[in-house]
Amino acid sequence: MAAAAPALTSRYLDPIRLGVLLLIATEATFFVFLISGYVYYRVMVHTTPTAAQELDPFKTGLFSIALFASSATMGVAHRRVHHPQRRGLALWLGLTIVLGATFLLGQGLEYVHLYRQQFTIARNVYGSSFFTLTGFHGLHVFAGLLILLTLTGLVMADRRHAIPDVAFDAAAYYWHFVDAVWVVIFTLVYLVK
Repeated sequence: MAAAAPALTSRYLDPIRLGVLLLIATEATFFVFLISGYVYYRVMVHTTPTAAQELDPFKTGLFSIALFASSATMGVAHRRVHHPQRRGLALWLGLTIVLGATFLLGQGLEYVHLYRQQFTIARNVYGSSFFTLTGFHGLHVFAGLLILLTLTGLVMADRRHAIPDVAFDAAAYYWHFVDAVWVVIFTLVYLVK
């Protein structure tokens, strides 16, 4: 019986990692339904996407590049978890936070622009599906930023060794998931006409 214990505590069967992956799977399912609803109302019902004329794929693309780049900086930070110098880890986590916040700022500016054009969540079905889809994604980015800020604060306070590696793994998995979801959303909402 004792021989089975190490296998259960291996990196691949860790209950926390498994829990995070299950959380991501449920969130992915949630986004599949949101994206399906958006596509249905945009394509099948032929709802007039009056905001589509107001959307700026180029500007949103620039803010999207910030989010996509944050996935790369998160990857570097994740690899530096075992590095002896905490400053490098904090730097890469900080860059990830700045890039993620830049993306959220861009989304906020777009929402202000759409609101000034009288395009709101209550205007029509397209507006409801657009704001629900992009808003929930923004909420997920915000949650990821809070997680990264917490980890960065602990690293800066020289408490990195008090943080289990699984916390960094979970944050990296979640952040890459949020970026992957945006690839799909950006493509469907801003690039597919």
